[in-house]
Amino acid sequence: MSYQKPSARLPAVRPGVLAFATLLSTTPALANVHELEEMQVTGAAGSERAYYQPQSSVARSDTPSFEVPQAVQVISRQVIDDTGATRLSTLFDYVSGVSRQNDFGGLWDNFSVRGFSGHINTGPNVLRNGFAGNRGYNAPRDLANVERAEFLKGPASALYGSAEPGGILNIVTKKPQFSAAHAVEASAGSHDSYRTTLDSTAPLSDSLAYRMNIAYEDKGSFRDHIDSERVLLAPSFTWQIAPGTVLDYDAEFLRHEAPMDRGVLALNGRVGALPRSRFLGEPGDGDTVIENLTHQLTLQHELSDNWSGRVGLSYRTTSLEGDSTQVWPSNPMVFVPAGSTEVRRERRYRDYSSDDIAFQGELRGTFLTGDIAHEVVTGLDSYRFTLDEFVTTSVRPLDYAIDIYQPVYGQPLPATSNPHTNSREVQRSTGLFVQDQISLSSDWRLLLGLRHENFRKQFENRRTGVRISQEDGVTTPRIGLTWLVSPNVSLYTLASESFRPNSGASASGATFDPEEGRSKEIGVKYESSDKRYGATLAVFEIEKQNVLTNDPVTPGFSIAAGEARSRGAEIDLSGQLTEQLRAIANYAYTDARITEDNNAALVGARLVNSPRHSGAVLLMYEDDFAGGRGGLGGGLNYVGQRGGNAADTFSLPGYTTARLMGHWQPSDELRLSLEIDNLFDRTYYASSYDIYWITPGAPRTLTVGAQYRF
Repeated sequence: MSYQKPSARLPAVRPGVLAFATLLSTTPALANVHELEEMQVTGAAGSERAYYQPQSSVARSDTPSFEVPQAVQVISRQVIDDTGATRLSTLFDYVSGVSRQNDFGGLWDNFSVRGFSGHINTGPNVLRNGFAGNRGYNAPRDLANVERAEFLKGPASALYGSAEPGGILNIVTKKPQFSAAHAVEASAGSHDSYRTTLDSTAPLSDSLAYRMNIAYEDKGSFRDHIDSERVLLAPSFTWQIAPGTVLDYDAEFLRHEAPMDRGVLALNGRVGALPRSRFLGEPGDGDTVIENLTHQLTLQHELSDNWSGRVGLSYRTTSLEGDSTQVWPSNPMVFVPAGSTEVRRERRYRDYSSDDIAFQGELRGTFLTGDIAHEVVTGLDSYRFTLDEFVTTSVRPLDYAIDIYQPVYGQPLPATSNPHTNSREVQRSTGLFVQDQISLSSDWRLLLGLRHENFRKQFENRRTGVRISQEDGVTTPRIGLTWLVSPNVSLYTLASESFRPNSGASASGATFDPEEGRSKEIGVKYESSDKRYGATLAVFEIEKQNVLTNDPVTPGFSIAAGEARSRGAEIDLSGQLTEQLRAIANYAYTDARITEDNNAALVGARLVNSPRHSGAVLLMYEDDFAGGRGGLGGGLNYVGQRGGNAADTFSLPGYTTARLMGHWQPSDELRLSLEIDNLFDRTYYASSYDIYWITPGAPRTLTVGAQYRF
């Protein structure tokens, strides 16, 4: 069977986009010039690099997070540098209520917030500089060009459209600077892992600056027959066209090559029967290759002393291609012959590609109505997303099984000629939103937000010839109130809604209504007078309806009959506690369950991979010494017992891991570092899809690094 990828096509620009751009171009510029923070490569605490960040962009507001009636947690570059993190998944430990999910054989990032994890194949909502950043198939995000990660808890549909009700993540990339700074870094670690990065920024003229981030990684693994290679190229430019007018261009190319690794399995519902290194795939399949290319262009213009506008375009392409062998996804597992230790496997060939073009236009400003102050942001956004999926499978031959205790590799690879998936999906969406942050008095803030979005989808099953169209219009409001009890303490409450379109069709060919979420949240925030540290305590309840479940009348199809609920409490703390000591810590209690399903046995089941109890703490002590500046730190991460599959028929055990880290800076130019993850070499399991695909956590891992600035 042959398959030809469709060519990428750019849609025509909507008239509304041109009108918005024209409005900005014909309005006089003014004084609030786009600020460019100073680049800092090493670990001295500062306003941009401290653990506690008093403001974020994910709330789509200039209001300080202390006054926003919603839980916001920012993981700064300082945390990334202190921990030596190179992957986004490392940061999940340091935000309450965020837990790891099935990671597609190690080929993508996947997580849940407050128990809700997003689409089973494409994951939760991740933004990149405010644009959708993970539609399609995306390799695990590299942190070489990341400045910070911003988590907005609770529904965000009133701001960003389709999203899970648990929360949303915004990745903010590094920006060009108008003072030259360059750094190269090399590291080596356990299991033959090597990495080199370059971070360079400088002005090209008085009004134009660049930044280039490059990373190359050749990474081994504790898993048998698994290694990976990746290349990241991320150039960006900032052009100060005129006072108050700034054009930013940000690009990123990421190529990731690694075998698909479905992990280990559970026997009789229990994990631990196999060593964590056991690979049940086939080395002869080779690597799966993922390529992601992103272009983002934004123009920001000051219209007056109180008003500014922003327009932006984003264009992304993704592709994933490769063969893989995996344990046949059946429950219970099929051993051949019955009673033996050889588990049946299948082989798949995947070829996925996507292109995604998006526009954003927004206007924000402040004004007074009598004694009441308003901070308003309103705008329009639109996107077109096209996804092509092509999958063939083997016929699951009996002689392609593998002994789980004494695996023998190198078997003849069965042909993957059996058609499984051949589809094309085109999504179009346009949304209008408005938000008003109202200062009712010096002590009270009222937040009102409303968004209306029209969503259209065309799905073509090329294998069966079936075509499905769907169109929905959804309005999502939110309302919040903040009481500034004192300069250091605020209380807030929030009610908000979310939606996410459902894919596919019922047995009768009908499309499904979108999933709808409703959330109630109350909380208290603390911020020190010098804004060096802060904390948030939140209590919430989220309900989600129209969740797809199996059709009891027509197996293989779905019906929208499910409901889920998440209740819990979270606390996050971060900041510079003393001149020498900084810390980040969190704890979450999350009770996330299915509350309605056509299968009565599922009612009460836990949402997969969502622990009831979880928490982490990280401390770093840093000071000047006679020979330079040094830091020593460590931390603990606890994840409680979790449901291991959607039916909640087995559990992943809870675990606690420890981390040790240190760095030494003998001069302004040189920095040496050491990180030890899983210090006590605990065996644990990070996530699972079901009993046959379980992801084991890494054993003790040591990494040494050196960074040189010039």
